[in-house]
This record gives sequence, C-alpha cells and structure tokens, in this order.
Amino acid sequence: MDDFAAQVGAGKVLWHFAMSLDGFVAGPGHDMGWMAGMSLRDGLLDEYVRTTGAVLGGRDGWDAVVGGARPYGGAWKGPIFVLTHHPEDAEPADDVTFLDCDVADAVRVALDAAGGKNVEVFSPNIGRQLLERGLIDEIDLHVAPVLLGDGIRLFDNPGGVPVRLERSGGEAVVNVRYRPAR
Repeated sequence: MDDFAAQVGAGKVLWHFAMSLDGFVAGPGHDMGWMAGMSLRDGLLDEYVRTTGAVLGGRDGWDAVVGGARPYGGAWKGPIFVLTHHPEDAEPADDVTFLDCDVADAVRVALDAAGGKNVEVFSPNIGRQLLERGLIDEIDLHVAPVLLGDGIRLFDNPGGVPVRLERSGGEAVVNVRYRPAR
C-alpha cells in the first residue's frame, strides 16, 4: 500500500474521505470523533494542503462542523463551496460561498476557484451525484481500522448497479488484515 505517488495538484476532482472499514465516513450526526489518533503516512497532510485549491461540501456536513473548522486541521486556506438549497439561512464564514445550483455547476465554480489545483469533494451525497455524471476523477480513501456500525456511508445507492473502479496504480484489490484492539 506504499506505492502511491505524491499527490499532484492537477485540477482533478477528488472525492476524498477517511472511511471506517465498514464503509462509514462519519458517525451518527456527522460525528468525526472516531478519527482521533488516526495516523497517515508521513507528509500526506502537507501534500493535501499544497495540492488542494478548493473544497466542495454539502450543507448537512457544513452545519455539523463545530466552530467553523477548516480542512486539514486548519492548515489549508482557500475557498470552500457549500452546496445547499437554502443559502439564505446558512451560517456565514470567511472564504465560504454557499451555492444553490446543480452539482455540475458547483464543480465548475470550484474548479475555476481552485486555480489549477485539485477540488476536494467532502460530501457523500455530492460525490455520488458527481460519480453518476462522470465528474469524479479519483476517489481518494484512507481506510481506518475501526468499525463504526452506524453513521453516514460513503456510498449509498439502494437498487442501483455496482460501480466498477480501477486503482490508480498497483493492484486493483486491496487486502487488509486486522485484529480487535485489546
């Protein structure tokens, strides 16, 4: 799993999440406390800070953010776009623009603002819609060794057909083995 090249800010649309082994990207009520102490490979956070030009998220996630937190522990500064059907009652914040438009239009706005860097999509719902329209360039996941059992899934598409993916380099199937922490 260490064969990934460094992130490159190349104007890609990345659907980006840390995810529990059972497929949840947040606990109930958008709780992210399960991520405390999660370790990433050295330098990865700096790569994201350097290569991210804009962030696109959803209103539910925005409303759940405590204290106007910013991506990557506040190390990243840049435009955040929040897609919502009710921008008039959104809590304003610096560098945050509330958009009431189609998801494809929101991606175009974010890509323009990203200045040639990547757009990080931090919303399961928006990511699913963009994937259906062929507007996701890559899905960037960090699978954490935790089972949440409940919360917000990365991908929900009841009754839909499977979406086949290919790994960006290396083997297509990822094999992991864990044991319960004692």
